Amino acid sequence: MSKELITGAEALMRSLQAEGTTTIFGYPGGCIMPVFDALYDYTRPENPIFNHVLVRHEQGAAHAAEGYARTSGKVGVCLVTSGPGVTNTITGIADAMMDNTPIIVIAGQVGTPAIGSDAFQEVDLVGITQPISKWSYQIRKPEDIAWAVSRAFYIANTGRKGPVVLDFPKNVQTAKFEYEPQTVDFIRSYTPYPTPAADQIDKAAELINGAKKPLVLVGQGVELAEAREELKQFVEKANLPFASTMLGLSAMPSNHPLNKGMLGMHGNLGPNVKTQECDVIIAVGMRFSDRVTGRPSNYAKQAKIIHFDIDKTEFSKNIPADVCILGNCKETLPMVTKLLIENNHNEWIESFKQYDQKEYDKVISAEVHPTTGPLKMGETIAKVTKATGNKAILVTDVGQNQMMSVRYFKFTEPHSVVSSGGLGTMGFGLPAAIGAAIGAPDRTVCFFTGDGGLQMTIEELGTIMEQKTPVKIILLNNNYLGNVRQWQEMFFNHRYSFTPMMNPKYELIAKAYDINYELVTEREKLDAAIDKMIKTEGAYLLEVAVIEEVDVLPMTPPGANVDEMLLEIKR
Repeated sequence: MSKELITGAEALMRSLQAEGTTTIFGYPGGCIMPVFDALYDYTRPENPIFNHVLVRHEQGAAHAAEGYARTSGKVGVCLVTSGPGVTNTITGIADAMMDNTPIIVIAGQVGTPAIGSDAFQEVDLVGITQPISKWSYQIRKPEDIAWAVSRAFYIANTGRKGPVVLDFPKNVQTAKFEYEPQTVDFIRSYTPYPTPAADQIDKAAELINGAKKPLVLVGQGVELAEAREELKQFVEKANLPFASTMLGLSAMPSNHPLNKGMLGMHGNLGPNVKTQECDVIIAVGMRFSDRVTGRPSNYAKQAKIIHFDIDKTEFSKNIPADVCILGNCKETLPMVTKLLIENNHNEWIESFKQYDQKEYDKVISAEVHPTTGPLKMGETIAKVTKATGNKAILVTDVGQNQMMSVRYFKFTEPHSVVSSGGLGTMGFGLPAAIGAAIGAPDRTVCFFTGDGGLQMTIEELGTIMEQKTPVKIILLNNNYLGNVRQWQEMFFNHRYSFTPMMNPKYELIAKAYDINYELVTEREKLDAAIDKMIKTEGAYLLEVAVIEEVDVLPMTPPGANVDEMLLEIKR
């Protein structure tokens, strides 16, 4: 009996369905049109296998897929056309690579006979994306579609997660062939979950058991590995204080008694100072980025360093490690926990409090509890998180809004931080918030943005309008590119070169997109406005006119040691 003949486009639909895909973010065009034609039958109301989200720009598709992956735990999928269609996703691919976000970008390509001829809307996609993806592959015959799609999902969502790119020539989309499903769960030379070395487990436990001043550094790897409970048991058994990177903040509740806050340039004073005093650092699923370490040559020279990571290339890449535990931390943390003794580090933990109080007195009090003067970013963020019971998903753009948000938002639930970490992509926030809301439809999504970042991808308000995505947008409007302005103030003699912003009337923009809107300029009206936003069904744009020239503090200046934090800037 002969097998059914189907097109390559239809084969893609079946392969995506076999991988459990339910949502696709995309934008049609010439070289992907056969796939969109096949997609038509998979999105009909009577048979809605896929929810296709029509974005307004392909960059938005990539960032929305990232937001979706971060909150749903699934692989985000983008579908775009060739040439400028897929090059518009490059920023999102690079962003996903830096932050270990599993997305798959499927792009149309000119037919195989025309490849290399500079045909209309042809680019060398594989060549462009190989350095910024886990795998980039051109499907040159229809028989490879099922294999390529399954392999793409396997690579994207295992080991150190990240983006995969599939280049799909148009003639392969239209060719008919006998389709056979395939499942890829093994790739020679690719070991996503390496076996931990027993001697390293023993050495780590010995160091931790003998430590007098231990400090755990929690990264996003804990969230990606779904190892929250394993981390909790680890730190509680040995009474280990911990602090988190920006993307690791929701790996543990903000109010956990061992939680000492955020690491890094704009992190909390206590953990940054104590990094230079501790005798053992236990880094779990983090990569010692420059924003965390400050000057690497002087970073924690007094401490023994234990590094848990799933990617061996991270070991001693930035900071030399004494013990390297290779593997999935969901597996490796319990192996070490089993060998730990119940310990008492109360005096060490108590020593953080003087720095917490100093930071509160010098920075937090005036930022979160002002009584006079213009509205502050910090007070707005603190009131929003309180209004959600600290259960919302935080999405940020990049800049001062981002640093203030991660400092003052609080978390009780996992997978609650969606922000551009490694690449620092302005414009990330709005489309990522759309994806986050679709990925976690039962949760409140609060998106904090500045006036600069919002305007970079403002067209995605059209996606919110069409999809009725209930994103709560809090625009912290200071009429500046605030973070750049702060650096110009500190390091460029107050020469504000092209950082003041002329802004549109956001009320009219919100009205055009049928989005609820309110502007707050007075402190007395902020609580009521936030309450109204949270209680209003659907999307909401709350514009808060905040103080124009404000600095995110504390701050470790570039090139300084991690503990050399500024608590004030003299104007």
